[in-house]
Amino acid sequence: MDALYVLYNDVINSLSNFLYTYILIILLVAGGIYFTVRTRFVQFRYLLESIRVVMQPSPDQANVSAFQTLMVSTASRVGTGNIAGISTAICIGGMGAVFWMWVTALLGSATAFIEGTLAQIYKKRAPDGSCYGGPAYYIEQTLKKRWLGVLFAVVMILTYMVGFNLVASFNIADSFKAFSFYDPSLTPIIVGVAVAALFLLCISGGGKQIAKITSIMVPAMGVLYLIVTVYVVVTHITLVPAVFAGIFRNAFDVQAIFGGFVGSAVMQGIKRGLFSNEAGVGSAPNAAASANVSHPVKQGLVQMLSVFLDTLLICSATAFMLLCSGVEPAVELQGAPYVQSALAASFGTLGPVFITVAMVLFAFTTLIGNLYYVDNALAYLLGHVPSKRFMVVFRLIAMGLIFLGAGLTLDLVWNLSDVLMGVMVMINIPVIFILSRPALAALKDYAAQRKMGRNPVFKAASIDLKEKTDYWN
Repeated sequence: MDALYVLYNDVINSLSNFLYTYILIILLVAGGIYFTVRTRFVQFRYLLESIRVVMQPSPDQANVSAFQTLMVSTASRVGTGNIAGISTAICIGGMGAVFWMWVTALLGSATAFIEGTLAQIYKKRAPDGSCYGGPAYYIEQTLKKRWLGVLFAVVMILTYMVGFNLVASFNIADSFKAFSFYDPSLTPIIVGVAVAALFLLCISGGGKQIAKITSIMVPAMGVLYLIVTVYVVVTHITLVPAVFAGIFRNAFDVQAIFGGFVGSAVMQGIKRGLFSNEAGVGSAPNAAASANVSHPVKQGLVQMLSVFLDTLLICSATAFMLLCSGVEPAVELQGAPYVQSALAASFGTLGPVFITVAMVLFAFTTLIGNLYYVDNALAYLLGHVPSKRFMVVFRLIAMGLIFLGAGLTLDLVWNLSDVLMGVMVMINIPVIFILSRPALAALKDYAAQRKMGRNPVFKAASIDLKEKTDYWN
């Protein structure tokens, strides 16, 4: 069994390295540049507008508000990747990895705008008056390829219920290694059981309950974490100029990059940046489609803002906290241990305790946000909302995977997640490239109405949309 496990781990690792070396970096960067140019740098021009939009209430209580969709998508984006993922990227790829995470976010936010807008344009109407949708739906409706929509939905379920849940559970268990009571044969089991049980308790209320829970937990969690990271940076403010210099110097260390690309700042920055902000993955559009807004572009802007919050704010806060702490990164410290060591240097024994609590909260909201996407993919595959009996069985399986993840190894859980997420990107980016015209036309329509001082209201006929939609007619 050990030999089989090692072989499986090696295969997943090799596949991950191949995808991110030869395929995904080209797709993500090229896609981000293309959408940035075609939208005329929407992520910069409309940043303030996105903040205004997200504060608007939903006119229909039967649907989820723009703010709640921001929290659901941010709940999935903001997770253990913002703590352990950043630590891993810096420990393996060096300080320069932070720069490439920024690049991934700045370019990816334009991609997130396009996929969020498309999800709104092609969203579906549910019998109870609510709305839903996502990549699987706009793939089938526009390309007329049900099989491709099914493939995307299946991969999304595997990514979020298997890959990302394993990572979240593992990182929670890994954070307990800093304590003297940690027993490698017992602690992961206890953590796995506790997290799985709490997960089941929290998700019993369904999709709208998930939106309510995340709308409370995400802001509280994010603010508290940012306060601690800012404190560490401010108390080491004299190191900030050197950290900035180190990030840019190491980001363009050509010899290091091409000498060992697998462990380079470029690959690690893009890998961990994508894992964290999920721009172009096709997950957040599932949340975007559930919002009740007057114009699809509003949800595109909300998803764009979520990428900024995740990477440029929370990931950067983690990176500067680590690099200003005085603790040198090392491969053996990758993951939670480096973060705990950094905070221990500033807060003593309280530091590792805080990070453990933060990891639990970050991971828990990730688990909840992930389920929102999985439920949507299941509904697409089955053609209807799954029965309660089906969902009970399905969520028991999810609980089992969460329990399993607590006892796995770091390389396996990260690489498996990277591979599954990479497959989603390889489906979604080419699709939104083909379908980008309606989203770009909607942006022009939105800009024209805002210029006239109106609250933009969308009509499909205003952009000569060919496909019939459940809304906007």
